[in-house]
Amino acid sequence: MISVTSAQLDLWITAFFWPFFRILAMIGASPLFGARGVPAWVKIGLAFVLTVVVAPVLGPMPAVQPASAHGMFILVQQLMIGVAMGLTMRVVFSAIEMAGHIMGLQMGLGFATFFDPQNSAQIPVMGQFLGLVAMLFFLAINGHLMVITALVESFRVLPVGLHAFSGEGWRTLALWGGEVFRGGVLISLPVVAVLMMTNVAMAVLTRAAPQLNIFAVGFPLTLAVGFIVISLSMGYFLPVFGTMFETGVQMMMRVAADAKVAAVF
Repeated sequence: MISVTSAQLDLWITAFFWPFFRILAMIGASPLFGARGVPAWVKIGLAFVLTVVVAPVLGPMPAVQPASAHGMFILVQQLMIGVAMGLTMRVVFSAIEMAGHIMGLQMGLGFATFFDPQNSAQIPVMGQFLGLVAMLFFLAINGHLMVITALVESFRVLPVGLHAFSGEGWRTLALWGGEVFRGGVLISLPVVAVLMMTNVAMAVLTRAAPQLNIFAVGFPLTLAVGFIVISLSMGYFLPVFGTMFETGVQMMMRVAADAKVAAVF
């Protein structure tokens, strides 16, 4: 007759319990898996499947009961690590969407908004367009697999245990948030530069011909020029998106590595 002791049962539970919550937190905070349109049962099921797959290669877990005070400490720690890694990748998509916001504003499409169910807010249509293009390209280059690989590698860099967090990891994440503004401006720079020259040309034309109705001519012209420049620049955007995705995956690992300090319990 097979008998199972409570110590063995705790060992089996902890082998899946804490990794599951780190994976679930990352899935919930990531831009692709954590979309509001994805049902909660799909996220939980995906986290469970990933945990079952990767748990055998994670090594031994700490000998701590999940229901104890130390077990709750580890649980909160795993949730924070997963959320931090998911937010790191979300910054990349936020930068791309911000570039679309800037383009749309310069083209005169600042009023063209619609409800985005993923963010539960009204967003400019150009930002949503670039966000969808980035998401499709992310899937095309297997970016979701790179994110999962980085998540599994984080268990080696920052293993499950009674560790204190280093403030350097959170500082790295906060500084990485500045990429939203820098990346958004860099991606939108070609369109902004061309539209600025277009506006200067219209200003000179209006000065030379005061009877020209700038409101009737300016909006269609900036709109047409903006779409032309975006269509011509799309081939150059995709390599930039790929570089940003790779950098985002690297930052996921850096945030985990910078948060690691010696054990305190």
